Amino acid sequence: MIVEQLYTKCLAEAAYYIESNGEAAIIDPLRETQPYLDIARNNGAKIKYIFETHFHADFVSGHIDLAKQTGAQIVYGPNANPAYDVIEAKNNQEFKIGAVTIRVMHTPGHTPESSTYLLLDENGKENAIFTGDTLFLGDVGRPDLAIKSDLTQEDLAGMLFDSLRNRIMPLPDETIVYPGHGAGSSCGKSMSSETIGTLGEQKATNYALRADMTKEEFVKELTTGILPPPQYFPKNAAMNKHGYESFENVLENGMHALSLDAFDAEVQKGALILDVRTQKDFIQGFIPNSLFIGLNGTFAMWVGALIEDINQPIVLIVPEGKEEEAVTRLSRVGYDNTVGYLEGGVETYVNAGGELSTITSISADALEPLHGSASIIDVRKPGEFEAEHILDAVTYPLDFINSHLHTLDKEQQHHVHCAGGYRSVIAISRLMQEGYTNLIDVAGGYGAIKKTDIPKTAFVCPSTLK
Repeated sequence: MIVEQLYTKCLAEAAYYIESNGEAAIIDPLRETQPYLDIARNNGAKIKYIFETHFHADFVSGHIDLAKQTGAQIVYGPNANPAYDVIEAKNNQEFKIGAVTIRVMHTPGHTPESSTYLLLDENGKENAIFTGDTLFLGDVGRPDLAIKSDLTQEDLAGMLFDSLRNRIMPLPDETIVYPGHGAGSSCGKSMSSETIGTLGEQKATNYALRADMTKEEFVKELTTGILPPPQYFPKNAAMNKHGYESFENVLENGMHALSLDAFDAEVQKGALILDVRTQKDFIQGFIPNSLFIGLNGTFAMWVGALIEDINQPIVLIVPEGKEEEAVTRLSRVGYDNTVGYLEGGVETYVNAGGELSTITSISADALEPLHGSASIIDVRKPGEFEAEHILDAVTYPLDFINSHLHTLDKEQQHHVHCAGGYRSVIAISRLMQEGYTNLIDVAGGYGAIKKTDIPKTAFVCPSTLK
């Protein structure tokens, strides 16, 4: 028996390859299917099933394309009802893969159709569970992402409590837990950076599996402090339920090398210029009105959070050799309308007489004497800001920037920082699209600021005050 986790850091997402005696199954594949085809071919195995734990909201699964390419059957748990042919399994229904068995455990709560897959080894012993977004290491799935459901998040949280205690927790402590996500995903609140654990460890450390926790306590804990989901989540979930364009077509359409005239024509027709170089390169010079989201960071998540129209035509400024990677990573979150990239990038633009925009960047040390008089904008997440921030800084989370684009004074100079320097440049590029012209990046972000004597403070919850 082979079990391989294929973890994608950009999305903090885990897909799984399971093989026994020449037969294989894939659980929660990403949009591009070639990695799974390659593993099966190299191992001389045939992909028999594709198991989906639920309708994913944070990425577009590759299940439909993979089924067409391999003849494998797609399996969902109860209550899925997608718009394409699948096996909609019953609770406890079993599927054979060589000498091993996968048993469907319906575990609603994250979504109504959410299911956990229990792997039974050659001797019928419980070996592992593939929990999707039902159980993470250190956390459980958020209960507010159901598609067009009449159920409230409190209803779903109560269902999740029952699923965990009636279906998952009775399994042996040594059962391996293979979750759908790790730290960085927006599908939970406090996931571990570890991506593989055991059920016994989770019973001992995961707040949601406390033996003395009542359902009422669980529901309150789970529904308190949930940030709104990124705007693309329901759009990805709908694509996963109703179907999507084949990845091969998306890639072919996006891999057009555009002349400057063709590039300009697409922009005139409404295409967004998306610059995916590093923040260092972007700061030094970029085509005016470009949005920066670098491939060197959590690219797909920020694309999904900031580009509100999932059908938005996109033209890329991309480092040579990274074109396919950029189109692929856009498609992972459903942005399938890349129409090409500027051949030669910014150099082509400059050689034709174009004038680049730049961003002023200063060190944290240079910011120190300005404290008290400068406007300091912190674009980290609310939890990061609350943990510690510059005294008198304004919290302006990048996650929600599109809802607050006009709340800052456009005439005033603002110093913008995040944790390390990636998100601040994204934020500045987005604000510049809206006419802000006096923005200063703080290089190194809060990591560098912590090393200075700039006054800092932390948010104190009123309930903790004595």
